[in-house]
Parts: sequence; C-alpha cells; structure tokens
Amino acid sequence: MTDLSNKVVVIMGASSGIGAATARRLARDGAKLVIAARRLDRLNEIASEFDEGQVIPVQADVTNFKEVRAAIETAVNEFGRIDVLYNNAGIMPLSNLSDGHRDEWQNMVNINIMGPLNGIAAALPIMKTQGQGHIITTDSVAGHVVAPGMAVYSGTKYAARIIMDGRMEEAANHIKTTIITPGATQSELTSHISDPETRKSNTDYWGTVDGLTADQIAQAVEFAIDSKANMSISELIVRPTLQAM
Repeated sequence: MTDLSNKVVVIMGASSGIGAATARRLARDGAKLVIAARRLDRLNEIASEFDEGQVIPVQADVTNFKEVRAAIETAVNEFGRIDVLYNNAGIMPLSNLSDGHRDEWQNMVNINIMGPLNGIAAALPIMKTQGQGHIITTDSVAGHVVAPGMAVYSGTKYAARIIMDGRMEEAANHIKTTIITPGATQSELTSHISDPETRKSNTDYWGTVDGLTADQIAQAVEFAIDSKANMSISELIVRPTLQAM
C-alpha cells in the first residue's frame, strides 16, 4: 500500500465518480483529507468510513470562489497546511453547436474552467508561502481531440489543460502540477447530457470499449501524489485499451 500519511489533500468534486474513488483510496493510504462538493450527504458517507478527523467534508460549489477558499482554509486550519489540491469537479452536457444550448455551455465554462481557476487562486498563495505544493486537475481525452457533439466540452477541457500547463510560473517555488486525462471512465458525466439518444449512446460506449473504473483513475492520482519532490508528472493520459479516440 502507498504511504501518504504525510500528505494533506483537498479534493474538489469528491461526492461521486473519480473524486469519491480518489478520496477513499488516498484515505486508505493514510492521507489527511478535506473533501468538497455540493452534495454534503455523500461527503459525510465517505468521511464516516474512516477515523474521525481524518476526512473532513465541506459543502462547496466550485463556481463560488468564497466556498472554494473556505474548503482550502479548512485544510490549513485543521491540518496546518495543504500539500495537494485536486480540482476534479466537471460536467459533460454534450450537444451539437446547432442545438444552441447556451445555458449548458455557460455551466461548462463555469465549472470546467472557472472551477479549477478558483481552486488555483485559493491554494496558490498558501503553497507559495509554504514553499511547496501540488495542483492536480482532471481533464479528458476530449481536451486533445474533438468529435461531433463535443465541441464546447472539448473546448473547456483544452482550456483547462493549457491553464495547467502554465506550471512554469511556479516551478521555482517547488509547486508541481499534474493533469489527469481519462478516457472512457464510469462516472455520472453522461447523466448531464440532456438529449436522451446522445446520453444513451455515450453511456453504451463505455461498455463497448470495456471502460475504466473510477478507482483506476484514482490510482493515477495516487501515483502522481506519491512522486518525489524533484519529479513533476505533468500529464497522465489513461485510456481503456480498446478506446481508439
């Protein structure tokens, strides 16, 4: 088992899927965690599985900077520092541009782009003062390629990837960045798709390529966190073997 008992980690978007799987995996590794999301009941369920005080749930919406900052400040107040921020919250309401789903597009921009930026803005000053830190963001293979119905989603994920590649700004302060880039992975992402046929085809696709479990992506996060201080894993792309895209 990986020993992360010396790590303090904040996970944004921890109530389901990759975030929940990562929270459980890192807690089993001994890490001290603040887990944040809008659904507090699910966070409480995760926290109840571990020793009291090891996993602290905080209700937070990643589009609300004050709430994101409060989650990060909770880690500092409870554990004395923050070693890792994991920006995991994201949505994927796929649709064609001609459908004109502007509200869905705006939500994707707010969550998939501004969400990680809010986390960075809240955590970076603390990490600079500490002289070390690690910021991780969940991206997608859609940040590398685009397919019909994915233009806006791919755009948000490409933006997040480029923002995270601004790591050179803080390299001298010993702050690492990692982009976790999953392929088809079991999660709630397809539930955000409003068109029933598009939702079904994307849900079915996971089965056709023998899609990954959320815990398999959590293993990639664990690996990145466990890397030595002088080793920065800039990006991990993790696809099902059968996935061509």
